[in-house]
Amino acid sequence: MKHLKITVNGVAYDVQVEEADGSTPAASTAPAAAPKAAPAPAAKKAAPAGDGDPINSPMPGTIVNVKVKAGQDVKKGDVLVILEAMKMENEIKAPKDGKVTSVNVNKGESVDTGTLLVTLA
Repeated sequence: MKHLKITVNGVAYDVQVEEADGSTPAASTAPAAAPKAAPAPAAKKAAPAGDGDPINSPMPGTIVNVKVKAGQDVKKGDVLVILEAMKMENEIKAPKDGKVTSVNVNKGESVDTGTLLVTLA
């Protein structure tokens, strides 16, 4: 019997694995215990969002550049953030004219799909 640690969707489980060689086990016939979940990793503290519409990351990646600052006026189509995903740089653009009320990411930071990048009012 081998003891292994397996992670599924970010949750770690301690499991026991028995090799099946065609013979019946001579030892215990008791059912296996339910897997024991490891503690979840600490969540990253979210930066406070500004007033306005959130601009979220459309995909996981790394922030290559932040082109705006809080308080800056932008026009529809202006580049807010450059996000690298799968070796390609993606420009995250302003969907409307407005003012940047918060910038919630920094250059070099890894983000997941849906991570708040910028708030635009």
